[in-house]
Amino acid sequence: THGSHAMTRDAAYYSASTASFRSASTSEVVGILTQSSRGAVESAQVAAWSHEIDLLRDVLAGVAGHVFLEFDIPRLGSRIDAVVISAGAIIPLEFKVGATRFLRADIEQAWDYGLDLKNFHRGSHNASIFPVLVATDAEQSDLAWPEPHPDGVRRPRHVNAAGLRTAILDAIASATGPAVLGSAWGREAYEPTPTIVQAARALYARHSVEAISRSDASAKNLGVTSRTVEQVIVDAQRNGWKALVVVTGVPGAGKTLVGLNIAPRHRRAVQDDPTHAVFLSGN
Repeated sequence: THGSHAMTRDAAYYSASTASFRSASTSEVVGILTQSSRGAVESAQVAAWSHEIDLLRDVLAGVAGHVFLEFDIPRLGSRIDAVVISAGAIIPLEFKVGATRFLRADIEQAWDYGLDLKNFHRGSHNASIFPVLVATDAEQSDLAWPEPHPDGVRRPRHVNAAGLRTAILDAIASATGPAVLGSAWGREAYEPTPTIVQAARALYARHSVEAISRSDASAKNLGVTSRTVEQVIVDAQRNGWKALVVVTGVPGAGKTLVGLNIAPRHRRAVQDDPTHAVFLSGN
């Protein structure tokens, strides 16, 4: 534990209210990050952390909320540099200290963080999410947030060090929905769908997709999708026509589970038919 700066759980190396974060020294926060990393930390990483902490301390002046540093994203095998929670806004920040350009790979990384939180972090399902890519030495910053997608996630906003505060304040002002309590948000469950091996074993043990999914909205969506595809199969067989069904979703949303759920059940139902279901997967 680290007094008022104790982490709420292992999901983040550091967690504190914005007020506590701003009152802590850079060396204190870096010390907690280093201790939490449980391994050798290179000097370049310490320098990057120090720069991020100093910048965040300045831009969060007067902003009530919560700060998480090095927030774990297990499905991506990565950590978000920082997440700021204020009012109804969740703002994941990807820092590129010293960078002068907004590279495509960095933009996609920031966007992946926002999508992953929205789809797999329970506390983020119904929140407005504003990913930010901070190339500290870039010449210019985006002047406004893009319009949100239907799921409430914006495309990443590209800012330099000078533009970060405006981006955060704009996000807070644009957020819809109830306020997010930062300390509780940090303790919420991270619920990716099972791995392909886990899913297959569960299905062949006579469980349905609803049983192997977590009991959240994704289980309902998977069930609805499976039943819809099965109805298409039935209609095609009955009416003698062919059908191509395309199932879309973010990585890890459970598209493969839909196939796993349908194929064995359909195979049992029409076992004497030479055209019964065959399941193929790149996984």
